[in-house]
Amino acid sequence: MKDIRRKVRRTQTVSPFGVGGIIDLQGESFVAADIRSWGKHGEPVESPRLARKLGVRGFRAAPVIPSGKAQFVSRRGPGYVRFPRWIFCPKCRVMTLWRIEMEEKDKPPRCGRCPNTPQLAPMRFIQVCREGHMADVDWQRWAHSRATTHDQRQCRVKSLKFIATPESSGLDALKVACTTCDAYRTLEGISQKHALKQIGVRCSGSQPWQPAADERDECDEQPRVVQRGASNVYFPLVHSAIEIPTPLESEADGTTARRVMAHDLWGDLLEEGDSPLAEALVTLIAKKCEVSQKFVESLRRSHTVEDSTKTTTSTVIEDLSIAEWGAFVASEPETKSTKDFSIRQINLGVQEVDSDSLKLLRRRVDRVVVADRIREVRALEGFSRYESEGRERLISVNPVASTQWLPAVESYGEGIFISFAEEALQKWESPQTVQDWVESIEKNLEASFQVERLREKTGPRLLPRFVMLHTLAHQFIRQLSYDSGYNAASLRERVYARSNPVGSQIPRQAGIFIYTAAGDSEGTLGGLVRQGLPPHLKETMVRLLESAQWCSQDPLCADSTGRSLANLNRAACHACALLPETCCEIGNTLLDRTLLIGDDQVKGFFQPVLQAAFEESAAAVDAQ
Repeated sequence: MKDIRRKVRRTQTVSPFGVGGIIDLQGESFVAADIRSWGKHGEPVESPRLARKLGVRGFRAAPVIPSGKAQFVSRRGPGYVRFPRWIFCPKCRVMTLWRIEMEEKDKPPRCGRCPNTPQLAPMRFIQVCREGHMADVDWQRWAHSRATTHDQRQCRVKSLKFIATPESSGLDALKVACTTCDAYRTLEGISQKHALKQIGVRCSGSQPWQPAADERDECDEQPRVVQRGASNVYFPLVHSAIEIPTPLESEADGTTARRVMAHDLWGDLLEEGDSPLAEALVTLIAKKCEVSQKFVESLRRSHTVEDSTKTTTSTVIEDLSIAEWGAFVASEPETKSTKDFSIRQINLGVQEVDSDSLKLLRRRVDRVVVADRIREVRALEGFSRYESEGRERLISVNPVASTQWLPAVESYGEGIFISFAEEALQKWESPQTVQDWVESIEKNLEASFQVERLREKTGPRLLPRFVMLHTLAHQFIRQLSYDSGYNAASLRERVYARSNPVGSQIPRQAGIFIYTAAGDSEGTLGGLVRQGLPPHLKETMVRLLESAQWCSQDPLCADSTGRSLANLNRAACHACALLPETCCEIGNTLLDRTLLIGDDQVKGFFQPVLQAAFEESAAAVDAQ
């Protein structure tokens, strides 16, 4: 039997087609409903560290429908609603306002007027506002907004056509016309700021999937018309954490601890503190999970002590990177390898007989760690529209109630971690030329609408090491896509270079972690780990630095004083440094090749390595 069910991959239910996101499937357009549509379905995903950070009790992943059984399984998990509801026939151009009663199971909407019943197409334009609301454009009002006769002004019949004329290739060649009174208006100027305000349209204060019983928000924001597939329609806020074992945790204890923390009463136990009810909860959880009360109590105490050290939101945000950094750089790892986290420290593989350029590279690299196996959890907290303004206008995945759980996905993979010598970094960062260079990027960052989201990664101040290491991570991924067997879109980055508040005792970070992750337990193929072993890693690093010297768009790219949204990049473009969106944790911003390789204005961190390599190459040519 042919499977015609509309499908979404599990990872896509977090991003890019998570709650509030629009998805196009074979000519149809849908929007993901909030987590109320999940009901009680979903597979638990365990990530205690990430749950504490986000203030929820747990996570759920969308259930997977077994291959070949889609026709026999009732709908479970995330719900998707047809949007926009205004659709039209590509032949007769008649527009239809679609209703839920008109839906037929696993069948797209079709035109009953035309021969061969062609599939109806969704309108290209929708309206959104800064508060995150989204709705159909009121095409009835738009078509009659320039009515010239009394009958046209009084017409209330929703009988419209979406007409394309051959006069031009712009929006003025498209018009919405009323078939009853002949009123019409072209789409010219529909995207202008006050286009809807001029015809008296206000924000609906709702989302397309919300039922009539939901209370609408009183929204004073003026909606604007955007294209359905525009990049500013949906900004998901996704958090991720690499699951590291707790200190002195054995694999068996780790599995048991995760089972205890996944229990429905675990959140209640943490909230009770030392109240009399806590003892009863400990007893009940211990009985249900078949462990001792002492084990549950010790686990609760460890969480209570850890939580008591978190006094500010910024500390909570820092916590995940601090713990991950500590796990990677521990000289004698306090964390034991488990089935979800297995690492080993190696060296760069530079020998005394190697060239001077490789020796200079070794002085800048502090340690190399290969991760044979990691587990990453990514969770969707909410989304915004029109402008990514951090938490200020964040729409929750459950907008009508307190969120107890979030949609998430777990993935497994392998990776390479490299930390860099703190002394060498401080020596490179200290000159005023480097400080002034990054200060100009800092000013653009402060003026950007993305500042709140990016500060979660950079810390309170943008450090030169962050821009340099972030650019290095991008060049590393590009080079590994040639060497490791993984394509660039399969690799991800984590940059450890946050600045800390003044007076903070948090150790400074300076490292990158390049990893791959797949949605099942077969995510570790070994190709990435192999590239982290001697002698492959040193060769890969030399090649990536050499490739960073050149860009097909130079000198325009190299001399750039501002690229990307809000001018947050310098010498970085699609030809040399930008990556697929799935790779970068901060959206291809804060990149600059100059801080890697240097120029006549500012010295690059790896500039001496490259100079030595060029001299060696020249000497080799002369010797021939």
